[in-house]
Amino acid sequence: MSHESISVFDILKIGIGPSSSHTLGPWRAAQKFISSLKERLQEVQNVKVLLYGSLAKTGKGHGTDIAVQLGLCGDDPVTFEVNSIHSKIADIAAMKKIVLHGLHETDFDPHEDIDFLITESLLYHPNALTFLATFYNGDSIAETYYSIGGGFVIKEGEQSNLSAAVQLPFPINDAEDIMHWCMKTGLSISEVVMENENVWRSEKETKDGLLNIWRVMKECIYRGCHTSGTLPGGLNVKRRAAELNKKLLENKNYTDYDSWLAAIRSGGKDFKYILDWVSCFALAVNEENASFGRVVTAPTNGAAGVIPAVLHYFIAFNDGHHEEKIIQFLLTAAEIGSIFKKGATLSAAMGGCQAEIGVSSAMAAAALTEGMGGTQRQAMMAAEIAMEHHLGLTCDPIAGLVQIPCIERNTMGAIKAITASQLAQQGFPDFAKVSLDAVIKTMWDTALDMNSKYKETADGGLAINIPISLSEC
Repeated sequence: MSHESISVFDILKIGIGPSSSHTLGPWRAAQKFISSLKERLQEVQNVKVLLYGSLAKTGKGHGTDIAVQLGLCGDDPVTFEVNSIHSKIADIAAMKKIVLHGLHETDFDPHEDIDFLITESLLYHPNALTFLATFYNGDSIAETYYSIGGGFVIKEGEQSNLSAAVQLPFPINDAEDIMHWCMKTGLSISEVVMENENVWRSEKETKDGLLNIWRVMKECIYRGCHTSGTLPGGLNVKRRAAELNKKLLENKNYTDYDSWLAAIRSGGKDFKYILDWVSCFALAVNEENASFGRVVTAPTNGAAGVIPAVLHYFIAFNDGHHEEKIIQFLLTAAEIGSIFKKGATLSAAMGGCQAEIGVSSAMAAAALTEGMGGTQRQAMMAAEIAMEHHLGLTCDPIAGLVQIPCIERNTMGAIKAITASQLAQQGFPDFAKVSLDAVIKTMWDTALDMNSKYKETADGGLAINIPISLSEC
């Protein structure tokens, strides 16, 4: 049976908020388009971008127009200085010029050359965009891309390169495959995943890469817990993580992350105290995400706060403050995310918020369970419990912004992941009535049945029932 080879670094990506499917994906698509022009770059007279479906309906709030411009410039979301985003976009708009791939300047007016076609959708996926380039000699070229969730991008007419001829020692399509290899080898989930990762790179490179992923998560949490103000976009949502952080620490002194972590631990392990901190960690990440900050797509940007919050809970209040445990956590989480991608979707435009918060909660639940000493079956059970109680969750962002209800949903996803892990560790997986594979299939069936207005279009739910007037959008 064929399988899709997905690396942990395909699921966990460093990028810029606020959306993996509406920001990171279009950014990557623009980079791919410009790269495809190759030798003809200097001949380009004009570039136009057409946004369809969900990208058109919520693209403004998600920064899709900003992302495609930066991608056309050849900037990379992993390294681009986030504090320079708005000044660079303002310069393009003022000059009505864009420097393609940083090499060739051409006329470009964002208001005229980026079209939000809100009444048009393409069949393959609701997140579609087409790039049109016209050359000085009158020739033209058009390429269509689909942002299929989690920052994954497919060019029309091409197969995903994730299905390429990478032969893994332990091919995995679903949860049953994971359990098969764990039982056959006696390895934990994270150990099986690491063996597969060794096909792409050395074990040291994988570990270093995962610790870098954690570094970005950690810096994002710390930054978000110390940044006040109002989120951009016009809803005037007040940032809450910094105020909550200050309240919980009760004027304790610290100077950096390590002393901050020590201050958090000194507060004890009261249930309410821990609950408040988990919420604070999640709020911090997603407030950064909403502010075009640097985050880790895990497995999406809209759900970027769940895994860091649960991992930081594991580090702050348990015994997770060891590099090996952090690496194991991320390996296990990523594998759960990959089987959801294979069996369902990571795209809210395809499956609603169950595909984002639900999947991230399942990922975190399984990872925490293994980290806390649970068995492989208990980890699978934890993932199943977490997703089971997110089934049917709609995506209805007010004004198309990744703020309300998205930010608070990350706190809920994190808490559900911890609860699911606790239930699984105290449970008996052999007697469970529902399997993880059954839940993944159910999630996909639910996605197919869900009305499109609940799939990241801002056409239903809270998006139309909360009469908020925007001052900027």
